[in-house]
Amino acid sequence: MTEQTQTALSGDIKWKEHKQFLHYCLNVLPQPYTSQDSNRITLAFFVIGALEVLDTTDRLKPEEVIEWVYSMQILPREGQQNSGWRGSNFYQPSAEAGEHDLGHVAMSYVALGLLLMMGDDLSRVNKEAIAKSLAQYQQKDGSFSPTRVKSECDMRYVYCACTVAHILNDWSGIDKELVTNYIIKSQSYDCSIGQGPQQEGHAGSTYCALASLKMMGTLDRLPNKDGLIKWLIMRQGLGFCGRPNKLEDTCYSFWVGASLLLLDCYHIVETKNTRSFTCGCQQRVGGCAKWADCHPDVLHTYMSFCGLSFIKEPGFLPVCPMLCLPQKAVDHLETIHNSWRS
Repeated sequence: MTEQTQTALSGDIKWKEHKQFLHYCLNVLPQPYTSQDSNRITLAFFVIGALEVLDTTDRLKPEEVIEWVYSMQILPREGQQNSGWRGSNFYQPSAEAGEHDLGHVAMSYVALGLLLMMGDDLSRVNKEAIAKSLAQYQQKDGSFSPTRVKSECDMRYVYCACTVAHILNDWSGIDKELVTNYIIKSQSYDCSIGQGPQQEGHAGSTYCALASLKMMGTLDRLPNKDGLIKWLIMRQGLGFCGRPNKLEDTCYSFWVGASLLLLDCYHIVETKNTRSFTCGCQQRVGGCAKWADCHPDVLHTYMSFCGLSFIKEPGFLPVCPMLCLPQKAVDHLETIHNSWRS
């Protein structure tokens, strides 16, 4: 354990520094983020999500964020069903889909999440075209490719597809039975869930599977829940790790914590340990790193804040474990769904 960790274990939350760090990241990102230029909308999701959990979005201009998000929506050409969101405008600023400008299911998820955080009514979302695109992404085994051009197909994109369908309240593009069977087949010998059948179980893919089953209403069909709960809680030392014999990492306070919440077993978590580890990974400039001696980044900052929200740390607003969104945004989504039903 480093000296920095030891001095911060029972330390205070760095409220001022976190807010400064996140507002800085909205305008300028450090050089290492250059390779992520095609994923700007994902980076914005983590930054704005973290500000939402801190209840400090007063300096944001929701209308500007909403227009920026919609500028990356891909609208299908006549006779095509390619729709959704791109991750950035770096490739083609036009909304009209180019030959190589494809909607990406993960980008669609974070775009919809951002719109909900900003209070948008989703009226400009091309819901029907996106639902049809999901049908193109689903594979014969039930998994999903991120785009209509087959790429890596695994549990991450199963989760993203399910969240998009849930937010749009349109499951017509997803075969739920195929997805459920794919997830059940992906459960490993130790009861955890991998990215696909016969793959090593991991806390991240376990979360994606559980949340997807919850959204589809088929979580009760997953076998070996007691064994899975044991596997999950054994991931906690001071912090949580993602697999046996791996280092603890702040982001797993969400992946493991949310999984236990979905299984109604969060009460077995040692919340003092979660707080101590997370506080130890705060950085002087604000933000949280995966480990105490690393630079902070926007993903681990958001996931750390979600973990602190789960333990009901004062000052952190509630987070929905199923959608990985601030509960305020999920409440707004429920209002939208009610308006669609009426």
